[in-house]
Amino acid sequence: MERPHDLGGQQGLGAIERETGEPGFHHEWEARVFALNRLLLMQGVYNLDEFRYAVERMDPEQYRSTGYYERWFLAIERLLVEKKVLP
Repeated sequence: MERPHDLGGQQGLGAIERETGEPGFHHEWEARVFALNRLLLMQGVYNLDEFRYAVERMDPEQYRSTGYYERWFLAIERLLVEKKVLP
């Protein structure tokens, strides 16, 4: 099954642009999502495979229209709802 994140072997996607002196996070909320994910993983709320699979299950259009840490946030939200941590 082809999913939007599965780009292996595809051509013509363009070069990877890197900023000179690029920060680890462009916005404070990205660092918070990163920290939240680490905490939930360490607490055993979900594991890394579950997290990755939650990102992979995103709707293709949503996946393409969101940024890296936005995908993380949506995956965390999905997992917390699925595991009934959040209503």
